[in-house]
Amino acid sequence: MSVAMVTLGCTRNEVDSEELAGRLTAGGFRLVADPDQADTVVVNTCGFVEQAKKDSVDTLLEAADLKASANNGGKAQAVVAVGCMAERYGKDLAAELPEADAVLGFDDYPDIAAKLRSIVAGETHHPHTPQDRRKLLAISPVERDAATISVPGMAAVDQVPGFAGRTRLDDAPWAPLKLASGCDRRCTFCAIPQFRGSFVSRRPSDVLHEAQWLAQEGVKELFLVSENSTSYGKDLGDIRLLETLLPELASVDGIERVRVSYLQPAETRPDLLKVIATTPGVMPYFDLSFQHASNAVLRRMKRFGDPESFLGLLSQIRAYAPTAGVRSNVIVGFPGETEEDLEILTDFLVEARMDVTGVFGYSDEEGTEAAAFDDALKLDEDEVRARVEHVNELVEELTAQRAEERIGEQVVVLVEEIADGEYLGRAAHQGPEVDGMTSLEGDVEDVRPGDLVHATVIASEGVDLVASVNG
Repeated sequence: MSVAMVTLGCTRNEVDSEELAGRLTAGGFRLVADPDQADTVVVNTCGFVEQAKKDSVDTLLEAADLKASANNGGKAQAVVAVGCMAERYGKDLAAELPEADAVLGFDDYPDIAAKLRSIVAGETHHPHTPQDRRKLLAISPVERDAATISVPGMAAVDQVPGFAGRTRLDDAPWAPLKLASGCDRRCTFCAIPQFRGSFVSRRPSDVLHEAQWLAQEGVKELFLVSENSTSYGKDLGDIRLLETLLPELASVDGIERVRVSYLQPAETRPDLLKVIATTPGVMPYFDLSFQHASNAVLRRMKRFGDPESFLGLLSQIRAYAPTAGVRSNVIVGFPGETEEDLEILTDFLVEARMDVTGVFGYSDEEGTEAAAFDDALKLDEDEVRARVEHVNELVEELTAQRAEERIGEQVVVLVEEIADGEYLGRAAHQGPEVDGMTSLEGDVEDVRPGDLVHATVIASEGVDLVASVNG
C-alpha cells in the first residue's frame, strides 16, 4: 500500500514526518511523493498560529478531494491528520473536519503503520481528548524519563527492527536533526509547550548515530532543531552538553557543516557563543529569539532582556566572528505595547544589524496567558497591522543594507539547486529556507548539488547574494 507524507510548518515537523515515514516503510508501506498517486495521504499539520492552522485545514480538504475523486482515476482511500494541530485539538478537530478519516495524536506514532492499515480497512479510530502534555513528565528536568511517553522525531536509531529512525523524504544536501523536544518556558503568547510537552533532550549517542546515518545518506549540513537549543542537556544533568556535542558532530565523517537553531538569548552562555563561533565545521550562525527589545513588553511576555543586554550579546558574537550570521523574530503589537516601546524596538533593530528578522503581528492564541489579558491592554487589529507594516519596511531596508555590507566577503557556498542555468546555495550565515540564498556566477561548469564552493560576494538583492566562484 502506498502512502504520501505532506508536511506543513517548521523544520521540527520535517523531522517528525521522516520518522513517521521510517515507521511506515518498516511496516510495509511504500512511500510516494505525489498524493495523487497514494492510497493513503498523511498530512503532518501545524498548530502554531491561526494562519498555520488554516493552511493545515485547507491541505486536509485538498487531500479529501483526492479521495472523493478516487472513482474517477484517483487512488486515495484514506486521509489522515497527524502533527501539532491533530495533537492539540484531537477529537474536536475530528468532529469539525469529517473529511479526514482519522486524527492521530503523538501517542499513535509508535504504531502508525498498524493504525493506518486499520483506517484504510474501514475501522473507526477514536481520536484522543487533548491534554496538557507538560503534565506527562516530572516537573524537575533531571527526573524526567522521556521513554515513558511518545516524543515525535526522537526515536533511537535501530529502536525497531527494520526501522532506521527515519526515512528521508528529499535529497537535499542538508537535513534537520532534532536535539530536543518541548519547552519549559512560559511565554505568555505561546501555546507550544501545552501540546509539545516539557523539555526533553535526546541522548548524545542517539544524536550522533543519526548524524552518521544522515552523512551516509549524502547530507553535508546538519541543522540542529528544537524548541530551545540552549536548554539542551539540562535534563541529562549537564547544561553545557551542547558545547561538547557540537565538535563531535562536526567531526562526523562526511559532515561539512553543523548549524544550531533557536537559541534563547537569556540562556545563551559565553562558552556556547565561543564554541559556535570558533569551532571548525560549526557555522558562526546565531538564531536568537529576541521577540522584542522593550523590557516592559518582554516582562509581559514573561521573557527577559533589554536593548543593552541584547546588543552586548551581539557584540560578544562579533568579537569572535565579525561576519557571523544573526537572525531573529519579533512580535509587534503585543498587549500594552506603547509608541515608546515600538521606538525602543526599532532603535534596537537599527543598531543590531541582523541578517534576517521575521516580523509577526500579535494576535490572541487560545489557551495562552496573553489571550486572557485585560482587553484594555490589547491594540486594535488595524493598529497592529500598521505597526507590522512599519517595522517590516524598516527591516527590509536594514537587512538589504546588511547584505550589501557583505559585498567583497569570501564565502563558502553549499550548492542546493541547479535550475534553468542558475546555481543556488547558502553561505555560512544563511540558514535553510528562511535566510535568503546565494547565486553563483563564473566557472560553475563542474559544480553539482552538495558541493561546497569558495566564492566572493559581488552583489546583493534584498537578503540574497550574488557570488563569483574563485578561480
